[in-house]
Amino acid sequence: MTTDTPLLSTLLLLPVLGAAVLGTLPKGRIQLVRWTAITFASLTLLLACGLLLGFDAQAPGLQWFERYSWNPLVGSAVALGLDGFSLPLVLLTSILALVALLASRGIREGAKGYYALMLILEAATLGVFMAQDWSIFYVFWELVLIPLFFLINRWGGKNRQGAALNFVLYTMGGSVFLLVALLVAFDAVGLHSFAMADLATGGPRLDRETQILIFLGLLIGFGVKMPVFPLHGWLPLAHVEAPSPVSILLSGILLKMGSYGLIRAAQMLPQAVIALQTLLAVLAMISLLYGGLLAWRQTDLKAMVAYSSVSHMGVVLLGIAALNVAGLTGALMQMVAHGLVAGALFLLIGLLYDRTHTREIGHYSSLVRVMPRFAFFTILAFVAAVGLPGTAGFIAELHALIGGYQVWGGWVAVLSLGMLISAAYAIRTVGRLFTGPVRAEMAGVPDLRPTEFIAAGLLTTAVLLLGFFPTALLQLLGASVARFGALFGAV
Repeated sequence: MTTDTPLLSTLLLLPVLGAAVLGTLPKGRIQLVRWTAITFASLTLLLACGLLLGFDAQAPGLQWFERYSWNPLVGSAVALGLDGFSLPLVLLTSILALVALLASRGIREGAKGYYALMLILEAATLGVFMAQDWSIFYVFWELVLIPLFFLINRWGGKNRQGAALNFVLYTMGGSVFLLVALLVAFDAVGLHSFAMADLATGGPRLDRETQILIFLGLLIGFGVKMPVFPLHGWLPLAHVEAPSPVSILLSGILLKMGSYGLIRAAQMLPQAVIALQTLLAVLAMISLLYGGLLAWRQTDLKAMVAYSSVSHMGVVLLGIAALNVAGLTGALMQMVAHGLVAGALFLLIGLLYDRTHTREIGHYSSLVRVMPRFAFFTILAFVAAVGLPGTAGFIAELHALIGGYQVWGGWVAVLSLGMLISAAYAIRTVGRLFTGPVRAEMAGVPDLRPTEFIAAGLLTTAVLLLGFFPTALLQLLGASVARFGALFGAV
C-alpha cells in the first residue's frame, strides 16, 4: 500500500528536527533542553501509535510505502515501509526512546549534546526498521554507531573510552561482512536493485552454495548486533560503562536490529537458512545456556542484565531457526518482551545507581522498606525476565518452545533449562535486594520520583498487558508470519 502522505518520512524526521531545535536553545537551560527532547520523543511516539491504529493487520504486504530515488546508477533508493515485522519494533523504539529521555534527569554536563545524540539515535534506529532498500538499511545501520560511540565515550563510566572503542570495533568488523555479503547478493541476483523486495524475489533463484556464502556474511554482521555466541564480547563492557538510559536503548532496541536483519535475510536466502538450520539452533542453545550461566555468576547488576540479554536473544535465534509459524511468532514476541523487560531493568538499576553509586548486589538489603515503589517495579521486572505466566515473556517462550519442538523434539529442553537458570539468578537478586536488615547507608535513599514512576509504570504495564492480552500483538504479527511460514513450507 502506498500513500500520498509521507507519514514514515515524517516519523523519521521528527527526532532529527528535535535535535536541530535543541541546537538553537540556550546552553545553560538544562530543563528546557530536557523537556524539548521529551516533547519531540512524545510526538514521535504519538505518530507511531497513529500508524498502529491505521495498520491493516490482515494484509501481509508493506503499508505506507514511500520511495525516493537516491542513486539510479547503482539501483538504490530511499524506500520506507512497514509490515507486521517492522511496526512492533518501530513502536518499541518510540516507547524506549521516550523512557530513556525521562530517565536522563541526572545528565547535567553537556546536556544539549547528550539529548541531541539520543534523538539522532532514535531516528537512525527507526530508519533501520522502516528501510525497504538494503542500501539505505546499511546507511542507517552504520549511522547508529555514531551517536552511540559519543554517548558511551562522553557520558559513560570509568572505562568508557575502552568500552566505546570496543563496541565500535566489534560492530564495524561485523558490518564489513554485512556490506560484502550485500554487494555479492546485488551482483549475483543481477536485477540492478538493492530493493529488499527485488532481492527477496531474485535471492531464492540463486544456487544453494551462493546463498550459503551470502547468508554466512549476513549472519556474522547481524550476529554481532544480536549478539550471538561467540560474537557477544562487546556487550557486557558496553552495558556496564554506558549511561543507564543509553543501556536501555542498547539492550532494548540495538539487539533487535540484528534479529530483525536476520529475518529479512532468511526471506531473501531460504535455501541457505534451511541448510544452516542446525547451526543456527546450536548457536541459539549455546547462547541460552552460556548467557544464563554468566548472568548467574555476576555481582554487578548491570553486568548481570547484560549477560541475561545474551540468553534471551538465544530464544529469539531459536525461534527464527525453527522456520515455522510458531517459532517465528515466539521470536518476534520475545524481541518485544525482552525490549520492554530489559528496558525496565536498566531503567531501575540506573536509578538505583544514581542514588547509591554502587551496583554490587552485596551492598543492598531490605530496600522494600526504604523504596517500596522501586521494589514493586523491580520485582515485576525480574518476574517478567523469567517468563512467568501473565507476562509477555511467557507467551514468547511458549511459542518458541512449540516451534522448536516441532523441528528438534526433546532437544528444546535446553530452553527450559535456560529458564530455570534465569529463575535462579532472578530469585537470588530479589532476595539480596529486598530482604534482611536495612543498612544504615541505605536508610535515606529516596524512592522513585513522578517521572521515574511513569517511565517504570509504562514499561511494566506493557509487559503485563501483552502477557494477559497477547491477541492484539499476535494479530499484528500474524499475516507477515504466515507469509514467512508459507515461504519455507514451499521450499
